[in-house]
Amino acid sequence: MADGSVSPRGMRISSVVQSVLARRQVKAAVGLSQDLREAGLTSLDLVNLMLAVEAEFDIEIPQADMTPDNFRSIEAIEALVAVLAPAS
Repeated sequence: MADGSVSPRGMRISSVVQSVLARRQVKAAVGLSQDLREAGLTSLDLVNLMLAVEAEFDIEIPQADMTPDNFRSIEAIEALVAVLAPAS
């Protein structure tokens, strides 16, 4: 959000990201705009993150939207989810 606060959707995405990081035993907190690969996620982790986001929001991410840019940060994921599931 523009004022620096985290939306409910952003909080849900952050929780999913933290869960994926925890499975890799990475305990660092991740900022909204922080690059998730720099935070410790591998390519396989990003695939798992995509699947987890689909499950969390009950959406299907189109193949064309499964790009590194859309999963670069929590903010990027939130923007994608906002388009695919605006009511979430």
